[in-house]
Amino acid sequence: MVLSIIPVVGNDAKRGSDAYWMGEALAQARMASAIEEVPVGAIVVSAGEVISRACNRNRTDNDPCAHAEILALRQAARRIGNYRLTDTTLFVTLEPCFMCAGAIIHARVKRVVFAAYDQRAGAVGSLANILQTPMLNHTCEVTAGVREEESVVLLQSYFQQRRTGGLL
Repeated sequence: MVLSIIPVVGNDAKRGSDAYWMGEALAQARMASAIEEVPVGAIVVSAGEVISRACNRNRTDNDPCAHAEILALRQAARRIGNYRLTDTTLFVTLEPCFMCAGAIIHARVKRVVFAAYDQRAGAVGSLANILQTPMLNHTCEVTAGVREEESVVLLQSYFQQRRTGGLL
């Protein structure tokens, strides 16, 4: 398993760094929380430019597939006019699940950077490592733990509010 761990950094991250782009994904996660969705955000970056951004919308859209990663990949593919997103990096605030990992492989994303591990559903290091399975037709570079603490705080806060408010 080739996962590099990046320590938490402040909000003054240098533009273009993994920490900077993860800050953009975290902004999407905060938007998800504001609409009572699980706070996960994702962006797709190509050549130093954000080509798509999305947050979870499962409850809002009544769509089990409306994960931030899937929505960001769809939007990026439409924007460039090709479902193959070679030479792109997906930044996401929570480790992708099996469904999202499959979409990432199919889209041929070059690199995935995520913030927090998902011990219950993560398919990029926690429960499995789909993105680096040699028997598949594509593998991705993976960097984990970028601004992890910020993502964990958002997630914990969301679920704590839902439990105490009786919304789960």
